Amino acid sequence: MNDFFLALFFISLTVGVYLGARMFYQKFPYPFTLPLVVGTLVMIAILVVFRIPYDAYSVGGEWIERLLGPAVVALAYPLYKQLSMLKKYFTSIVVGVFVGAIIGITSGLLLAKWLGVEEMLIYSLVPKSVTTPVAMDVAKTLGGAPPLAAIFVMVAGIGGVVLAPYLFKWFKINHFIGKGIGTGSASHAIGTAKALENSEEEGAASSVAMTLSAIVVSVLGPMLVFLLY
Repeated sequence: MNDFFLALFFISLTVGVYLGARMFYQKFPYPFTLPLVVGTLVMIAILVVFRIPYDAYSVGGEWIERLLGPAVVALAYPLYKQLSMLKKYFTSIVVGVFVGAIIGITSGLLLAKWLGVEEMLIYSLVPKSVTTPVAMDVAKTLGGAPPLAAIFVMVAGIGGVVLAPYLFKWFKINHFIGKGIGTGSASHAIGTAKALENSEEEGAASSVAMTLSAIVVSVLGPMLVFLLY
């Protein structure tokens, strides 16, 4: 099977698994049954059971990965539509993102230091709450491993999306700005996609938070690493 048909097969498989996971979520709408969570687990199971090397899967998977950039850019549309709302809450958004970024970095650093994790892993963990391309560049600058940073980003994104509904409920966070800032700062594009499902306003706030968080982490991440280490 040449690369074209191999890519076509795995693209179709991935899309089919996602659509199936989405149908499952519509019937059982719980945080742990989100299409991204279920779809990821199913794909991992398929690759493991049928002993499919990741290199073979990535022939098609990389084409889906390349759509991540345009998908993130497309988030600018709801942001543009909610421009007046963003201006109204500008100060709250900036302060919230700044605080969220600092907590995201320092909590990971201090926990890793307390557990005695080696420095390379720590440097890969620092940018866990920003979108993948930025996280990989930051990790590389600090001396971490970009592939590990990408894994930590995925874990943070999925974990944030799964836990967010419970945290919002426990801490009685009901305003769309609070939800959007929290989700975008902690769970980047994955969280923003989920926020858009809740409302366009929440999705716009999350999109801004995701973007600003990437800038703040890129600047403050290396500084905090230097201060704490």
